[in-house]
Amino acid sequence: MLRILFLGTGGSLPTRNRNPSSIMINIEGELLLFDCGEGTQQQMMRAKTGMKALTSVFITHFHADHMLGVPGLIQTMSFLGRTEPLKIYGPQDVKEFVNVFIDLGYYKPRFEVEVIELSPGDIVKRNGYCIQAIGTIHSVPSIGYALTEDPRRGRFDREKAIALGVPPGPLFSKLHNNVDVEINGQLIRSADVVGQKRAGRKIVYTGDTRPCESILQASMNADVLIHDSTLARDKEEWAKESKHSTAFEAANLAKEANVIRLVLTHISSRYTDDTSPLLKEAQEIFKNVIVAEDLMEIDVPLKDK
Repeated sequence: MLRILFLGTGGSLPTRNRNPSSIMINIEGELLLFDCGEGTQQQMMRAKTGMKALTSVFITHFHADHMLGVPGLIQTMSFLGRTEPLKIYGPQDVKEFVNVFIDLGYYKPRFEVEVIELSPGDIVKRNGYCIQAIGTIHSVPSIGYALTEDPRRGRFDREKAIALGVPPGPLFSKLHNNVDVEINGQLIRSADVVGQKRAGRKIVYTGDTRPCESILQASMNADVLIHDSTLARDKEEWAKESKHSTAFEAANLAKEANVIRLVLTHISSRYTDDTSPLLKEAQEIFKNVIVAEDLMEIDVPLKDK
């Protein structure tokens, strides 16, 4: 399972239908948060995600709409009796940020909160996947994130295995798991019947940023690119000044990076009643694009089953 849940899709100013930024990724039952705007824990309750399986929070930068939900989330999980540790990742000074919030709240969580600072290029390795910090261009120090699954086994050539004398059954599994087998004195190598490894799925989340080369490179052939699309093209100068992106610019990058699907997020409050200007200009360049909505979920299918 690889599923994305959009808990908050608004810009700096929340609206009646958009919470501040927060995205949850469910990877084989493990929950990861990317940004944690105010009210994130309440959005998790509305979506019925639970909190026990949440292992990590990845912060892109310290603007309020991306991180003010962290202290409330920690307190809520502590009140609910959490004992499992929580890891919080972010750019420089994330340790100070978390410690200040805990100290000012005059409470000590019942669980360990481990805080890790990341720089562009740093990689967090996990069981079955990794998360890489990406350099971004915003008005404050910031990073984005690319989640990439480990490569999957190649396809098993059943017909070739049978032709080589391997009977259907347990030996098929051994060969597919990179174990050579012997049949009537003949060595059958796994490499003879198993194809090249297949790439794992990749999700890229930019946080707030201008389009840039580091995001382009990290997004190459991604399954899903979740890109800052705060404004429409007629507000491009404002986007440049505030270090955000237009939907048109996000679509250009998605096309150049050959991504499969583009999701526009961090939507300015000026589009509260109508996001069609963003969608239309993005579709001029890149067809497989949607505008994120709060509590929207999308599954990320395997490219090659």
